[in-house]
Amino acid sequence: MSLSNLLGVLQQYAGASPSNPPANAQQDFQKVAQQVPQEHLASGLAEAFNSNQTPAFPEMLSNLFSQSNGQQRAGILSQLLGAAGPSLPGGLGALAGLLKGGATVTPQQAEQISPEAVQQLAAHAQQNNPSIVEQASNFYAQHPQLVQGLGAGALALIMSHISRRV
Repeated sequence: MSLSNLLGVLQQYAGASPSNPPANAQQDFQKVAQQVPQEHLASGLAEAFNSNQTPAFPEMLSNLFSQSNGQQRAGILSQLLGAAGPSLPGGLGALAGLLKGGATVTPQQAEQISPEAVQQLAAHAQQNNPSIVEQASNFYAQHPQLVQGLGAGALALIMSHISRRV
C-alpha cells in the first residue's frame, strides 16, 4: 500500500467513533497494521484499552488472551503476573501456583488458565501497576491479527488514533 493510499484509508477514521465504526474497519485495520510502525499500533491499542467508549481493559485483555496461542498466552501472563505483584486476590489459585515456579510461565501452563482468571488478574495488575496497559499494548501490537478480534468499534478507535500520528 502506498503512503497516499494509507493516508486515504486513515483519513476516513479521523474522529471515528467506536459506537459507529466504518463498515470496513476489519479490512482497513489489517492493511494499516502492516504499514504503520509498531509503536503507533501500540499507542492506539493503549488508547482503546483506556477509553470509556470500549469495554474495560481487563475484559478486552481477556478477549485477546482467549484468541492467543500458548506462547502468546504465556507471554502476556508473565507480564500480568509481574505487574500484579506478590499477592494475588482470592480465586486465582491456579495463577498463584505459577508464581511458585518463578516468573516464567510455560505455554502448557498458560493453556490451563481461563480467560475469566486472566480478566481478574488484569484488573488486579492494572490496580497495582497501571503501566501494565502500555506493556500489554506493546505486547499485542506485535500480534495485530489478534487485535482484530476486539471488534470494529475498538479498531475504529485505534485507527483514529493512528490517523493523528501519521
